[in-house]
Amino acid sequence: QDHLVESGGGSVQAGGSLRLSCAASGYIDRSFCLGWFRQGPGKEREVVATIDSSETPTYADSVKGRFTISRDNAKNILYLQMNSLKPEDTGMYYCAADDYRNYYCSTREPEYNYWGRGTQVTVSS
Repeated sequence: QDHLVESGGGSVQAGGSLRLSCAASGYIDRSFCLGWFRQGPGKEREVVATIDSSETPTYADSVKGRFTISRDNAKNILYLQMNSLKPEDTGMYYCAADDYRNYYCSTREPEYNYWGRGTQVTVSS
């Protein structure tokens, strides 16, 4: 069973925008920490942003001021609004859930025990 399903990826030119969505199953609810991670070509997977049950976000330095993470608890959907995209933002984007933490979300992959299959984002120069 897929607990998390991402959508919204695509190909854009530098400076463009995309909004990623992640639909969560009923088990993953508003109390969970949620996060977006990405893996670029030849790179390790890294955290992009997290959001806790109080909707407090954190961001990687590389995306601060350009990306916005949000969650719609009524619909059980996680979003990532990405503006001013750069070629270095290219990669597979994954959403993830941590059913242990409610606050102070971890930025470490092993702490997240539910993962989507990813959606590809390609930014051309």
